[in-house]
Amino acid sequence: MSDPRFTPLRERHEALGASFTDFGGWQMPVRYTSDLAEHHAVRQAAGIFDISHMAEFTVRGGDAGAFLDYALAGRLSALAVGKAKYSLLLTPEGGIVDDVIVYRLADDDYLIISNAGNRDAVRGALADRVAHSGVEQVEVADVSDDYALIAVQGPRAEEILAATAGIGEVSVPWAEQRYYAWASATFAGQPLLLARTGYTGEDGFELLVPAAHAAALWDAVLTAGTPLGLVPAGLAARDTLRLEAGMPLYGHELSLDTSPAQAGLGRVVVAAKERFVGKDAPAPAANARVLVGLTAEGRRAGRAGYAVVDADGAPLGEITSGALSPTLGHPIAMAYVDPSSAEEGTAVFLDVRGTRIPATVTALPFYRRNS
Repeated sequence: MSDPRFTPLRERHEALGASFTDFGGWQMPVRYTSDLAEHHAVRQAAGIFDISHMAEFTVRGGDAGAFLDYALAGRLSALAVGKAKYSLLLTPEGGIVDDVIVYRLADDDYLIISNAGNRDAVRGALADRVAHSGVEQVEVADVSDDYALIAVQGPRAEEILAATAGIGEVSVPWAEQRYYAWASATFAGQPLLLARTGYTGEDGFELLVPAAHAAALWDAVLTAGTPLGLVPAGLAARDTLRLEAGMPLYGHELSLDTSPAQAGLGRVVVAAKERFVGKDAPAPAANARVLVGLTAEGRRAGRAGYAVVDADGAPLGEITSGALSPTLGHPIAMAYVDPSSAEEGTAVFLDVRGTRIPATVTALPFYRRNS
């Protein structure tokens, strides 16, 4: 078993009294004070998250776009410089190796951000696809250890970052920065990527900075943001926030054994492309379970692994993520269920430790921000 890894912000988390948990082989802050307080702060003001465990890969060269069209499910060659796109890395059989965000930095320069626990799998898959893509001018590099990634999420995120001392030379004015786009900037003279992306359902940014400057950036953002309601937030709040927003988590909603169509991500796959890894995968079986949202009354929430059953107790599916929603005040869950029980409004039951809790199939996401 390998030794646990820590991000460049370990000392900052310890000084703030964080509790740590293992996540993809990394020791990450799960909370600083209260899961609920951190969750509500992101919905009402802003939270700052250390997401430096995420993996980063650069894809460069004259054939970079053509290579990514082959390697990923989307058409990344059509992505405009300055924009970002959610995509999937598939197996030849159609399973999901990882879900990623791709940023086009220049005509021949892309950045991929993938999940921490899948870093090795993504690196291996990309290397293999370079060899089989048929393109010549492309170079893929794992630059994960060179950078730290900090997320600032919430309705006051833009205001906080605009007031952060040391951030300068922003290439796109703050008010003109768009969702799923990025701007270049500097922090203390070092390059800084400001990506208007996130995993909470709120407005916000993900800041990519050289690892050696992460602590100074964290401090500067906290100094600017604390008077505006910014709080440090851990993985527990991040999980309930992304669940409310209906965002899948690899290892829960996504895996090698699930296809994009089952996960409601069929739109991500550009089947019209002439060739890409996964194009020839068979369609899911007609009875393959599909991902749905579930809502329930009361306070008892279904958790990952709990069964979804009918009125007679017959199995219909299984919960992949569940919680008592801090924002909505009632239990919510995502689950894979039989197609016959997937229609919105269908009544089902959650088997919560032997007690059947009535639930209803609900459209995702559970929560949408106002703007």
